[in-house]
Amino acid sequence: MPRRRPGQVRDAIVQVLERSPRGAAVAEVCSQVSQLIGEAVPPSSVRSYLRLNTPELFARSERGQYVLAGFAADEPAARTIPEPAQAQHRIGRARLVQADCIEWLAQQPRRSIHAVVTDPPYGLVEYTAAEQRKLRAGRGGVWRIPPSFDGAKRSPLPRFTVLTATDLDALDRFFDDWARALLEVLVPGANVVVASNPLLSHRVSNALARAGLERRGELVRLVMTMRGGDRPKHAHVEFDGVSVMPRSMWEPWLLFRRPLEGRVQDNLRRWGTGGFRRIGDDKPFGDVIASSPTRAAERKLANHPSLKPQAFLRQLVRGVLPLGQGVVLDPFAGSGSTLAAAEAVGYDSIGVERDAEYFALAVQAIPRLAAMPVPAGQAR
Repeated sequence: MPRRRPGQVRDAIVQVLERSPRGAAVAEVCSQVSQLIGEAVPPSSVRSYLRLNTPELFARSERGQYVLAGFAADEPAARTIPEPAQAQHRIGRARLVQADCIEWLAQQPRRSIHAVVTDPPYGLVEYTAAEQRKLRAGRGGVWRIPPSFDGAKRSPLPRFTVLTATDLDALDRFFDDWARALLEVLVPGANVVVASNPLLSHRVSNALARAGLERRGELVRLVMTMRGGDRPKHAHVEFDGVSVMPRSMWEPWLLFRRPLEGRVQDNLRRWGTGGFRRIGDDKPFGDVIASSPTRAAERKLANHPSLKPQAFLRQLVRGVLPLGQGVVLDPFAGSGSTLAAAEAVGYDSIGVERDAEYFALAVQAIPRLAAMPVPAGQAR
């Protein structure tokens, strides 16, 4: 059976709801979508699109009923479906695109990307429009603010433990779609480096492997995060000597590669990929990078909850192109920190970001972050 193209279920849902201006129940949508596609589509897949993946397209009109976003019951059936903006900006050697990354990947030439460095949305739900509004308004929702021990303001962290079985099922399907679309645009030997976390990293790792990428290990960012170490909620006095989880002292980054064509040296000659760029003649690229939390000056320029420091990213981005040539992609660009790092080390890069506010922020932040000096010895 041929694989579904990225977005096929979503497009079928749009067709179904165009025919039902007063809305349709999930079971009805699922039945009609299955008929349009020609194979059974699980209800959980339909629900994930309606609730999580494309909040700009669909809205719940009443319990269990969904309509196209902005579709009033008395409107005629013909209407213009809202499409994500396709704005683009050039910033030095960086190209920033506002789009859904899976849709964008499906439109790109095969074998056009030489490396990927990204920090994906592991919960998906935390980046829905509703949860982003809560975060920006300081109202929490799925996001929490870690406690402060020194008076410093902490960055918000998503509560991955609140994800339901349906959320996790949607997460698996999302990363399966993403990994399959990503594979097509990578040149042989392209490195794929993905920020992860101990609770959900296995899910994206499994998706990348199922798509046909080779797992090559992990890179370790040595940094004390604010994840873990908390006493039991609502019982911290009773169990004051207990931490529910260990305090995280490191951050894993998954390392994958598109399979080589021939030997490493053959791949390097043809594609310029297949390894990592050495730090110096006598110093290879290592899989442990000492880091610090992101500096306040960088957060002031690019206020994104998952912002990584330039000192760390520049070392990582520099290393993923073994010959220092090619295009680095960040398909979940956020506020543009990966593109800024690529700009600082002299690489071509592309970033894709769906959220309009983060896209606008990245346009302003990339040149400023790229120009920012980092502590001596931490840029390579």
